[in-house]
Parts: sequence; C-alpha cells; structure tokens
Amino acid sequence: MAWLSVDHSWVITFGILGNVISFMVFLSPLPTFFRILQKKSTEEFKSEPYIIALFSAMLWLYYAFIKTNELLLIIINSIGCVIEIVYITIFLIFAARKARIYAAKLILLLIVGVFSVIVLITLLLFRDSTRLKVLGWICVAFAVSVFVAPLSIMKRVIQTKSVEFMPFNLSLFLTLSGISWLFYGLFSNDLYVMLPNILGVSFGFAQLLLYIIYRGKEEVHKDRRADKVGPEVDTDMIVEECISDKKQENYSSERVEQMV
Repeated sequence: MAWLSVDHSWVITFGILGNVISFMVFLSPLPTFFRILQKKSTEEFKSEPYIIALFSAMLWLYYAFIKTNELLLIIINSIGCVIEIVYITIFLIFAARKARIYAAKLILLLIVGVFSVIVLITLLLFRDSTRLKVLGWICVAFAVSVFVAPLSIMKRVIQTKSVEFMPFNLSLFLTLSGISWLFYGLFSNDLYVMLPNILGVSFGFAQLLLYIIYRGKEEVHKDRRADKVGPEVDTDMIVEECISDKKQENYSSERVEQMV
C-alpha cells in the first residue's frame, strides 16, 4: 500500500486535527443528555446511535492495536469509547423498561457478541499482515455501512425542501473530520482509514451543498409564514419549532457513529 512515501509531519498534523474535531463531534450529543438528566427520562431518544458508535470506536481501537504505532487512532477511539459508555450508562438509567431491555440486548449482540467473534476470528485464524488486512476490510465495511445512513436524511431534505433537521455545524464538522482522517490515511499509507473517509467526505460535501441550495428557500418559506396572522398560526409555528429542535437533537446523536 506504499503509493505515497510516508511523511510523518503530515501524518501527525492531520492526526491531531482529526482527534480535535472528532472529540468535538463525540461531545455533540451533550445537549440531548443534559435534557435526559433534567427530565429524568430518555423520552423518544434511541439507544442505537450510541451503541453503534461504541462498537465503531472499539473496532478501530482494536485495528490500531493490531497495526501498532497508531497512537493517534488509539487516543481518539479510547476517548470515544469512554464517552459512549457514559452516554449509554445514562440512557440505561433513565430509559423506560422496554427501551432499557432493547438496549441491553443490542449491547449483548453487538458489543459482546459480534465484537468478540471478530476478535477471536482474527486472532485464531489469521496471522500478521493477513490479520491486519482482514480486520481492515471489516472496519471499512462497517464504516461504509454507517456512512451510507445520511442518504435518508439527504432524501428527506430534497423531498421537504427544508434543512431544519440537518444542522449545518454538525455536517460541517463531520466533513472536516472526514477530510482530516482521509489525509491521515493518505499520508500514512493506510488504505483502510482512507477508503471510508472518501465516501464520508463526498456525502459531507453533498450535504453542505444541499444546505446551501435549500437554506434560502426555507428562509423564504418562514418569511411567508411570519406574514400570516392569527393565534392558530402562532401555535403551529411553536409546535413546528419544537419538532424541529427534537429532530436536530436526534440527528446529532445519529451522526456521532460516523467516526474513525
């Protein structure tokens, strides 16, 4: 995979940049969990994004240990594991019984079951470079499946001509994170880090483009609504704003899983 000579200064630069931005994205669900702590209820929030994000961080952490000399990957994914465990713990404490049972089953299936199988298979059936290749492609396959998720959000934006449930700041930071890890993979000659982030950056730019296209149209729509009078219109606008806030919180939570 030596298509480019390794330049350690660029590897370190983009690795540190990726760590900083990824850390900020890991913290993006904090408003959701402040709300959960305040209300002592998870309401309609789902556990899947945090469990999947934990699985992703564990997978990349394992990859970094197998590859060796990947301190920057180890640091950010270790931090990610800790943060996601805190999120999941809070969720389990305040979730309703049905949601708590479902989350526990998903943890057993994905974190305990699937991850353990991956570790056992790669350790027992493969050696050295072959082990790294198999694990690398597993990481790529999982990362690609996660990066495809925003397609449903993009489709909804096009259909509704509204970006209310696609926060610009989060899309921007995820795109910047993808760019950082893309160049980290490029300069460190790591195909498995680079490949999924090519897709991630592509989707990121597509989302930013959609935001530019539909943001103006949404402002026009809001201005027209503001021209209307009557108490029933004011009530509708309040309800829509509440729904929009909830959608943005859910979207922020779901996007955290898209990390290296």
